[in-house]
Amino acid sequence: MKAPTPQESKPETSAPTPARCFLGALIASPFAYGLYLLTSAIATSFAEKPISSSNEMAVKISVMVRTLVVGMGALGTGIFCLTTLGLVALGIQLLLKKETPTENEPT
Repeated sequence: MKAPTPQESKPETSAPTPARCFLGALIASPFAYGLYLLTSAIATSFAEKPISSSNEMAVKISVMVRTLVVGMGALGTGIFCLTTLGLVALGIQLLLKKETPTENEPT
């Protein structure tokens, strides 16, 4: 007796359109801006409050944690900025590509 095998269903993928690209960029850009504001607020807050400890190990750990927190915010900002720029560029490319006929198409 054979065990029933689950049927694999392929997700439907559609070609990117300029509208979908620009909508994705419109969604990603507020995340980038929000993360930028959050990162700059965190960095400013850390800069205004110096580390007050006489223990050298505690100072090194707190500097490391501060660096990691600001770095993660900057990484998220960069990822969403690049995503926004990439989607806008892809949307423009798709707009320009649709207007120019290909060589194989009869005119």
